Amino acid sequence: MKVFINTMIYDYEKFIKNGYIKFDKEIVEVGDMKNYKENPEDEVVDLSDHLVLPGFINSHMHIYSTFARGMIVPYNPKSFKDILLQLWWKLDSKLDEEAVYYSGLVSAVELIKNGVTTVIDHHASGMVIKGSLNILKKAVVDEGKMRGIFCFETSDRFDVDEAIEENVEFMKERSEKHAGMFGLHASLSLSDDTLRRVSESFEDGPIHIHVAESYEDEQDSMEKSGLRVVERLEKFGLLTKNSILSHCVHINENEASILKNKEVYIAVNVTSNMNNAVGLPKTKLFKEYGIPIVIGNDGLGYNITRDWMNLYFSQKLLYENPTYFSIDDLYEGIKNGYKLASELLEIKLGKIEKGYKADFTVVKYVPPTPIDESNISGHVFFGIFDKPDIKHVLVDGEYLMKNGQIHLNEKEIYNEASKVAKKVWERLR
Repeated sequence: MKVFINTMIYDYEKFIKNGYIKFDKEIVEVGDMKNYKENPEDEVVDLSDHLVLPGFINSHMHIYSTFARGMIVPYNPKSFKDILLQLWWKLDSKLDEEAVYYSGLVSAVELIKNGVTTVIDHHASGMVIKGSLNILKKAVVDEGKMRGIFCFETSDRFDVDEAIEENVEFMKERSEKHAGMFGLHASLSLSDDTLRRVSESFEDGPIHIHVAESYEDEQDSMEKSGLRVVERLEKFGLLTKNSILSHCVHINENEASILKNKEVYIAVNVTSNMNNAVGLPKTKLFKEYGIPIVIGNDGLGYNITRDWMNLYFSQKLLYENPTYFSIDDLYEGIKNGYKLASELLEIKLGKIEKGYKADFTVVKYVPPTPIDESNISGHVFFGIFDKPDIKHVLVDGEYLMKNGQIHLNEKEIYNEASKVAKKVWERLR
């Protein structure tokens, strides 16, 4: 049995200033140090001046974006569709098995170093569709030892039959470490015929799709079907329980009312939205209609705490109200991510309580001002999320990073990944 002692503990609800956590794959016992009883057989780690948090979650990621770093292509977009055509669709169309695998390995390294233990990914690779999700699983879950939820972006850009089959096959199996969703790119890249085929291809399970990221998605949907994006998805019966509708920047009140009782989640990705100049998610609208949010970064880097902070700041700016969107509102989005992942993986994530998985992000933190249960939120948001000094990362009680050293061979992976990236870039010419 492993035990953390003399540590601060916080799971966005409960705070222990000087406590202990006894765990194996799951948490066995949590409490104040005054109640701790030593056992000579335990593996004890003194975490004085540290804070233990639940392992971070990224609820909307694009691992395939890995090799965009440093990539030079002609780029002068005038619209969001141009961004897709000139950058992302150009890149994903040239990804083969090797590129998918090393994208996954590099992402595992980067995510772990940033404290992320669970990732929900939205994948695309034009040169390999069948088997691509198992390649990602091998890299991220089997070798990276993280938890991963994967899907393939079905799109009329690709072989639709292969994309449907890949999603359906991958969704058939799950473990405590991995699961599948049915991936769709976005309404603007999907015909009615494709949506109908998708609707007929699986009886149950959640979808993962971009929705109204830019207003062009809504315009395209109206032109194709006379319906807005959410209305179109409802028509084909695709608003299934635990689905992720990413972005939803431009949905209107009618679309929000449709989503109200569908038990779906909106994944907000404000850093990406700002970078693409498409607008910001209207969280007041989502809240008014009781639609829960989860938080992702849309593949723009790996530091999810940056996106958590940007969501907090951007909503204040959007509504011109410094008291709107509190830290508690932010925490609600983070906790929703754990809730969703817990349901998809059929385990308990996101709390530091007995029976929950021992997935931890441990940060070095010496508070420069008094800290207790009344102000822990301010310390975490302004003192840790801004630049987390991550020392240990664990999944199932196993160290993925210990004392700042990751369990993967980072240098070897990066050297090989650089060679693979060069091949991908050459195919872009």
